[in-house]
Amino acid sequence: MAGGELTKILTQTDVLPYLEFTQISGSYVYRDGKIAKVPSTQAEAVKSSLMGLFEKRRLKSFFEFIGDYKEDVISTHQGLDLDKNTMTEVYQKFGLEPGTRDFVGHAMALWTNDDYIEKPARETIERITMYLHSVARYGKSPYIYPLYGLGELPQAFARMSAVHGGTYMLNKPVDGVVYDDAGKAVGVKSGEEVAKAPIIIGDPTYFPDKVRKTGQRVIRSLCILNHPVPDTDNLDSLQLIIPQNQLKRKNDIYVAVLSSTHLVCSKGQYIAIISTIIETEDPEAEIEAAYKLLGPREETFVNIADIYESVSDGTADQVFISKSFDATSHFETTTDDVKDLYLRITGKPLELKKGATRRDSSDE
Repeated sequence: MAGGELTKILTQTDVLPYLEFTQISGSYVYRDGKIAKVPSTQAEAVKSSLMGLFEKRRLKSFFEFIGDYKEDVISTHQGLDLDKNTMTEVYQKFGLEPGTRDFVGHAMALWTNDDYIEKPARETIERITMYLHSVARYGKSPYIYPLYGLGELPQAFARMSAVHGGTYMLNKPVDGVVYDDAGKAVGVKSGEEVAKAPIIIGDPTYFPDKVRKTGQRVIRSLCILNHPVPDTDNLDSLQLIIPQNQLKRKNDIYVAVLSSTHLVCSKGQYIAIISTIIETEDPEAEIEAAYKLLGPREETFVNIADIYESVSDGTADQVFISKSFDATSHFETTTDDVKDLYLRITGKPLELKKGATRRDSSDE
């Protein structure tokens, strides 16, 4: 997200000079067997097939409420208390139809399921505000993507770390964590060598005895196409969300489409990544609707992975473990995990500065 938490973290840590971003050209949502662009301008909203004329007026009133809302000005609250009223009650206040609630809650607020509708509305309103602010930056969609792919993110942090004296041991196996007599981690063993450190941070694959399965599994299908996604005006890239209700599921399906514009594949080729939480014994059948939307595929690669989480917060032994990646493709949940790690390691929340700016290839 152009205005999301990850972008703010990259800005605040001064990593952005080592990265270049370009925009994802469209934000789409699945509705009644077809896909439609989530409107990013008033003109698109008028033409949108997602809503009828009267529903568009109701949604406009809803967005005006969000834009005008000021915490210390009671007259802007329209009788709503965002800490007490549920999101269902907010939707009802503006008379929004179930289909509209679907794309607002899943394609804009980016909730992964419908649990949010019976919770206080504040977080959802904040998420929608972030989405709208992200769209306002460039006008097409709220999403950006690093040139050359996601591998540029750790590479950028590696460069920043080197500037500050960090040492990297590449192509080295991790044979275990070394502990002192008090049971606190003091280093990582690789062969006959030990890299000493006061704390250890890693993903669950390094610590099988310190993590547990959450009971969820993720399917990721990487598809190579030689054509843009049908019914998207030949866009070079897009983010598509299939809300759970549209396929009578419990979890959304995510489709991220990239092209040579992002320098991740050859010219004329497209890469589509489909992901979701597995709910049945036939994972590929669960994403068949997404396959159909993509059209013919040249190659398809499927990976299925369990989701793990740490059994402790890490403060006792100084081993801090992240969660496995979930099915989302917008990285907002991953950012939540980063902030949780920061809190566990430092004992204080990560405070992000307001008004952060960022650089991307479209500015140059």
